[in-house]
Amino acid sequence: MRYYNIPIFIPHEGCPHDCSFCNQRKITGVTTTVKPHQVHSMIEKHLSFLPDCKRHIEVAFFGGSFTGLPLKKQENFYRVAGEFRGEIDGIRLSTRPDYINAEVLSLAKAWGVTTIELGAQSAFDRVLVQNLRGHTFQDTKEAAALIQDYGIGLGLQMMTGLPGSNREWDIKTAELLAELKPDCVRVYPTLVLNGTAMEQQYRAGEYSPQTLEEAVETAKRVLTVFRNREIPVIRLGLHAGEELREEGNIVAGPFHPAFGELVENRIWRDRIEEEIKKTISFPKEISIQVPFGEVSKAVGQKRCNLTYFQEKYGVSVKIESR
Repeated sequence: MRYYNIPIFIPHEGCPHDCSFCNQRKITGVTTTVKPHQVHSMIEKHLSFLPDCKRHIEVAFFGGSFTGLPLKKQENFYRVAGEFRGEIDGIRLSTRPDYINAEVLSLAKAWGVTTIELGAQSAFDRVLVQNLRGHTFQDTKEAAALIQDYGIGLGLQMMTGLPGSNREWDIKTAELLAELKPDCVRVYPTLVLNGTAMEQQYRAGEYSPQTLEEAVETAKRVLTVFRNREIPVIRLGLHAGEELREEGNIVAGPFHPAFGELVENRIWRDRIEEEIKKTISFPKEISIQVPFGEVSKAVGQKRCNLTYFQEKYGVSVKIESR
């Protein structure tokens, strides 16, 4: 089974908040309001490109706080997606924890919403306040429980390296989010984007973003928390479209186009390093067997893991599939 989202970005619609890190138009690359009548052709176009295979397709309303829209407008978007019933398998959307209530969920359930992703970001109210989120962690917990009560899948999104947070708090956030038993999680290291309050803090010397090394190490620990609890992490790092990659849009922060791969590389580096350290004296060469689909992760981008072992231990590591 292959899983596909048909992303419909509705930048900043329904959300009056300007969180310190947020510039939805830069993140999504969408600068104009999307109308419900336009969604039909967008879905139709995406379906024509998807391979004909065993697949699970969801229309995904992302980019803003969808449930903050007027209920009638939400229903209009749902109705368009419903025209493709039989071709798609569900609807997912992203929103804020404080924009969840019984009326919103009743409508979502009636139109076949399968997953709602909440932007939790942090489990610490001090961090949420500092970043102008406008909700508390208690709001996140209550919204998560209500979504689950309605039988809708729960997704949670968190950020690492936010102003006011640290690695310990980021890891604790992952642990507290895991206790909510989400069906999936997204993890984003904080980037300083042009046109945000965070950019002003950064330029004033009031905020220092994570280095790429710090972000990878933190995300590695966070990913381990969720994997130990068998909670899928479906995204590591912000998806960087053409708009976001334009010069000047990312002001600072640990951006890498394959951030998730770097984290996976680091997990394998740690595992292999443990095996090397178990030897009485470091051998000149060592062979490590890994699952077939994990070979490239164990080798690392541009063979970075193999270079690391050679330079640190003088050991030539050969990665073999099993």
